[in-house]
Amino acid sequence: MPKLAKELSAVQVQRLTRPGLHAVGGVAGLLLQVTATGARSWILRVVVGKRRRDLGLGGFPTVSLAQARERAREARSLIWKGLDPVAEKQAQRRALEQVQAIPTFDECARRCLASKRAGFRNAKHAAQWENTLRTYASPYMGQLPVNEVEERHIVNALTPIWEEKNETAVRVRGRIETVIGWATVAGFRTGDNPARWRKHLSELFSAKKKVQHHAALPYAALPGFLKSLRQQAGMAARALEFAILTAARSGEVRGATWDEFDLEAGVWIVPGERMKAGKEHWVPLSAAALTVLRSLPRTSDRVFPSPTGRALSDMALSAVLKRMEVEVTVHGMRSTFRDWAGETTAFDRETIEHALAHRLKDKAEAAYARGSHFDKRRKLMEAWATYCTTEPAADGAKVTPIRKKSGTRR
Repeated sequence: MPKLAKELSAVQVQRLTRPGLHAVGGVAGLLLQVTATGARSWILRVVVGKRRRDLGLGGFPTVSLAQARERAREARSLIWKGLDPVAEKQAQRRALEQVQAIPTFDECARRCLASKRAGFRNAKHAAQWENTLRTYASPYMGQLPVNEVEERHIVNALTPIWEEKNETAVRVRGRIETVIGWATVAGFRTGDNPARWRKHLSELFSAKKKVQHHAALPYAALPGFLKSLRQQAGMAARALEFAILTAARSGEVRGATWDEFDLEAGVWIVPGERMKAGKEHWVPLSAAALTVLRSLPRTSDRVFPSPTGRALSDMALSAVLKRMEVEVTVHGMRSTFRDWAGETTAFDRETIEHALAHRLKDKAEAAYARGSHFDKRRKLMEAWATYCTTEPAADGAKVTPIRKKSGTRR
């Protein structure tokens, strides 16, 4: 048992200025160390196991006499329990450093998005990915260390939007799963992914999605509609007409540039970065489609520029339909083409699907881009253009929209 020194007061300790070690009493082994430069700090001299250890308790007067005695008592209590105060302090420091090194969910989302940004089809897709997480996930888990995100946080984020905004909720869940998966691979967490769907969140949420519908024009009404469309002035009307004649997606048409076209060969080559499937798509141009292109002024590198020279917005084409008082969607025109081709022509399914730039499940997909299969698509699009430009009957079909599920291929 170490000999207890006389217990000094705070005033007496303040007067200790001679270099060396000064016992201050109150706790066995508590010393005030004064260096040659006049700096003073607390030392607790103890025996841990069979080794003498000098434990630093902080500088004086930042750590007061009372605080030094309290820290000394805590250290001796650990020793009495068979623990090494130095090892315990180092373990606490490592634990703190580890906690500080674990990024938050928001930070992981940022890093995950940065690593995947090159794989997105366009900047808009990346922005949607980021915005949905910020809006729907961050309020519930954004500032948590990613290794502390649990199922309850994810359930709390998804529950308010699962029924009302089901499509968005499904995407948010998938994106949360991706972020947590990234964090796991990066070494920031371990164990199962709490956002996984199969046999996990699928037990809490209904898998049924609310289906949106794209209003489509009955193909019998298409010739009359196109005749009326040609009477509409403006670049948006011409873009819509061209989209119908090529069965192309709105974004593919609105983003088209003149260097994608070979008017002599009658071919439009849409680069992969502008295609939904990410693959280059060759579009055979019918005589009617070429007529539309040759009627356009070349005031920009864009084929269908807005008044500012930028690409037309999707709303610009929708506004044409609204102006014509036709309750159909631009995308629905692709369904009109699919119905017409499937119900009234002898063209095979693969030719029709490739004309719509849908992915084919077999290895024959590449063959449909060029060669004889491309010739088949050229014949199909000429037949479509001929049908579209046929003079409508006097009692032509009414422009009554039908509904197509967006769940079908787009």
